[in-house]
Amino acid sequence: MTAPVGRLRVGPGSGHLIIRTRREGLAAKVGHDLTIDVTTWSGDLTHDPNDLGATTLAVTVDLSSLSVREGSGGALPLTDRDRKEINATMRRILGSGASPTAMFVASRAIASGDGGSVDGTLTIHGTDRPLRLAVVHGDAHRYRGTATVTQSAFGIKPYSGMFGTLKVRDEVQIEFDVDLDAAERVGS
Repeated sequence: MTAPVGRLRVGPGSGHLIIRTRREGLAAKVGHDLTIDVTTWSGDLTHDPNDLGATTLAVTVDLSSLSVREGSGGALPLTDRDRKEINATMRRILGSGASPTAMFVASRAIASGDGGSVDGTLTIHGTDRPLRLAVVHGDAHRYRGTATVTQSAFGIKPYSGMFGTLKVRDEVQIEFDVDLDAAERVGS
């Protein structure tokens, strides 16, 4: 099977995008480390595995589509009510304007071993910052990767509760898993 070459559209039908948060502070043991699903996102990828220099990628994320999947740790299990409250808090913290979005635009791809990295610019709330995605080539045409985003670098104040004794760490982990065989072909 040959790798898909050309312009592809990726999104929830061809992959997963999640955010992982971790807690800190004196009361950290009562809070939860969260796994958050990004339910609405899309990306345009021009892919040629034989010419990484020609690779382009632009991904848009609807920040209002974040939804808590699970919470680990904590003094008590995460309830449905907790999830609703956390989802509402995320929308309040991240919501700026009618449709808050984040956008990543790649500037270069670098091959290394079974993967490599993709460098680009992440834009949130009108603030641009460089971001490097660490990418691993998995089975067939599946790619997995991670990146670390510092919320305060984009003017986002990380959640804090219980008079500041329970906080979400400033750095959050972004993880993606994309199957190019399931991506939509654009043009031809």
